[in-house]
Amino acid sequence: MAKKLVIKVTAGADAPERCSQAFTVAAVAVASGVDVSLWLTGESAWFALPGRAAEFELPHAAPLPDLLDSLLTAGRVTLCTQCAARREITEQDVIKGVRIAGAQVFVQEAMADGTQALVY
Repeated sequence: MAKKLVIKVTAGADAPERCSQAFTVAAVAVASGVDVSLWLTGESAWFALPGRAAEFELPHAAPLPDLLDSLLTAGRVTLCTQCAARREITEQDVIKGVRIAGAQVFVQEAMADGTQALVY
């Protein structure tokens, strides 16, 4: 089993089931002791902003704010540089603990030994 998991979530409210699956898998992995790095890209970029996860609703799914909190506590959450720029999101705007980084950092994380990468 991979000791590290990198998850890129490309969906937000536009594809709620796919979005929820990514956050759920990431949170379960973190709770299982896996080193998790969750990347917010595309429409999921909005969840880097305070209060935006609370607006997300999907029946029979764990609350997105709870999943995000667990990832911020025990994992890493990164907002894509280009996705942030397209939405005019800056480092001053994001939730404490969310970093902004680009493709080079994603590739480094995804290609590290013992790492499994998933894209939702």
